[in-house]
Amino acid sequence: MTVRPIRIFGDPVLRTECDPVTTFDAELRELVRDLEETVAEPGRAGVAAPQIGVSLRVFSYNVDDVIGHLVNPVLSDFEGEQDDDEGCLSVPGLYFPTPRALRVTATGLDQHGDPLVLHGEGFLARALQHETDHLNGTLYLDTLKGDVRRQALRELRKVRPAS
Repeated sequence: MTVRPIRIFGDPVLRTECDPVTTFDAELRELVRDLEETVAEPGRAGVAAPQIGVSLRVFSYNVDDVIGHLVNPVLSDFEGEQDDDEGCLSVPGLYFPTPRALRVTATGLDQHGDPLVLHGEGFLARALQHETDHLNGTLYLDTLKGDVRRQALRELRKVRPAS
């Protein structure tokens, strides 16, 4: 079993747009296995490949005791709104109300290159959006607006002072 360490805010891999997966081989299956084992740790809802230092468009999720993955995800069919607190393993200890769609469809591939479609609602929709953002080099803090964004940046400076 390989639970990989999580990269923390400030690591450049978290701010880099990931490359699409083009080869569905044993190396990809090992990455997916590592992602799924890493997300299976208690308190984790999702882990994207850049969070373990790999710049490929793959993430795992763990929602309602269902662990899965998606390769080269594309989100569509955004419906409704939710504004619950959100956190991130790469920005530990900080949680802020983050606007997300209430429902979303994620299409992509599984580790063997077969088509996969996920219809997320509520927390699963939030996780799909959050993890796909990671693949685009975006952190949930980047989606915050106004006073909530200012508060988040203040809190971030407290836990990670400028060097």
